[in-house]
Amino acid sequence: MPKILAFAGSLRKGSWNKKLVRAAAEGAREAGADVTVVDLKDYPMPIYDGDDEAANGLPENALKLIDLFTTHDGYLIASPEYNSGYSAVLKNLIDWTSRPREGFKPFDAWKGKPVAIMAASPGARGGIRMLPHLRDLLSNIQFLVLPGMFGLANANEAFDADGNLKDEKTAGIVKGLGRAVVEMAGKLK
Repeated sequence: MPKILAFAGSLRKGSWNKKLVRAAAEGAREAGADVTVVDLKDYPMPIYDGDDEAANGLPENALKLIDLFTTHDGYLIASPEYNSGYSAVLKNLIDWTSRPREGFKPFDAWKGKPVAIMAASPGARGGIRMLPHLRDLLSNIQFLVLPGMFGLANANEAFDADGNLKDEKTAGIVKGLGRAVVEMAGKLK
């Protein structure tokens, strides 16, 4: 059974991206995966600073996240679009968790592992301007980014009071991202 790690590059309590990645995680569970959903708000880290790293090493939460990445076979990532780019919290997570440490080279934790990416935005484009940038970043650091990224437009109207997608077709597409990661992770194991 593949292990899938799901998270959103957002700290906001009511984040549409957290809701979106939970829908994708449900698709992964339905496909038979063991899914871990984490909230990055539970893993605060300082902004990456090489001097801080040299003086203090990797932050405890970066080490915890590296361990999570290492023990999972695939990933689901949702990110808000901020000024046509991915969130600073997501970039900071990548900067800290890509650092070498004893016994690990940079990128070892996720090298060659599948990831599906998505975005939710209240705008009409659904974060689609950001997703190619995120795809490039993740590919460059050796994730296996699956085709089929998804941008959810009008996210402020897309979820019910329980945080579920209202539209069945959209829910099916998002769950399909979760299933695709499970399928690819299973092939690569």
